Amino acid sequence: MGELKCYVVSYDIMDQKRLHRVHKTMKGFGDPIHYSVFRCNLTDRGKAELVAALTEIIKHDDDRIMIVDLGPLDGRAEERIEFLGVHPTQMESKAVVV
Repeated sequence: MGELKCYVVSYDIMDQKRLHRVHKTMKGFGDPIHYSVFRCNLTDRGKAELVAALTEIIKHDDDRIMIVDLGPLDGRAEERIEFLGVHPTQMESKAVVV
């Protein structure tokens, strides 16, 4: 099994149908932390599968997806995410793609 890395994925999708498909796809790869923002714990293979799945859905001239690599899931990823205001409840990762 490959090393897990923590990713933050944010998206801006211009069409409601594609937005719904992207959101549904993202739920298979990670946990929502904010509107149109997910946290995903993935191996390199899992990230490649995520990118491939999203690439098939989006319209590349209209939509935008940002993937931020927070590094290995060694406990430091939590230090790299900062919230102001209401904090999400302690997250239990429901989706881990290996």
